Amino acid sequence: MDTILYQFWRSSASWRVRWALAIKGVAFQSVPVDLDADEQLSAEHRARNPMAHVPALWIDGHTLAESVAILEYLEETRPASPLYPKDRWARARVRQVVELVNAGIQPMQNLVVLKRHSADAEEQKAWLQYFNQRGLAACEALLGTIAAEIPGLGHYAVGSALTAADIFLVPQIATARRFGVDLAPFPRLLAVETAALATPHAVGALPENQVGAPR
Repeated sequence: MDTILYQFWRSSASWRVRWALAIKGVAFQSVPVDLDADEQLSAEHRARNPMAHVPALWIDGHTLAESVAILEYLEETRPASPLYPKDRWARARVRQVVELVNAGIQPMQNLVVLKRHSADAEEQKAWLQYFNQRGLAACEALLGTIAAEIPGLGHYAVGSALTAADIFLVPQIATARRFGVDLAPFPRLLAVETAALATPHAVGALPENQVGAPR
């Protein structure tokens, strides 16, 4: 197998990448990196990603880490089934949604941040809920702005087709639900989730269908 994805089944960043690979038609071997067992801290995995995060992707003879970089590389090297719109403004809005999730929400729930913040389970839960609620509220407002600017069908985040914005939003919504966040105030996000999960390849990318997931 020419492409190998080093991932953890429950990782939202891993979910983004395996979904994108499936959409792009890139066959890959999945190699689990168990975050619960701290396998990401091994010297072997740090050689793939010096930040000791997942995922890392072996592709085209190189290892690439960080989900944003991976999706953009896939888009540039495998332009079929595009994840970014051709229109420049729509593409910028997709990137804005991506960065809101990638920089504004997801880092605050990383294990290293959570453990550094507190060892108390209740305080950790409050921390996770706060940053997910805060970030998703911003996403909900942003999607309203985008809908007014860029007409679309099917309740996708930007325009009438699945984009990288949806691929970043759906795992974050699922993570927030797992943390006990009330999603009722975010109808636009829930509509995005429904629409995106109804597309081809979505089911195969779900966490529960990955190697290492509880059976």
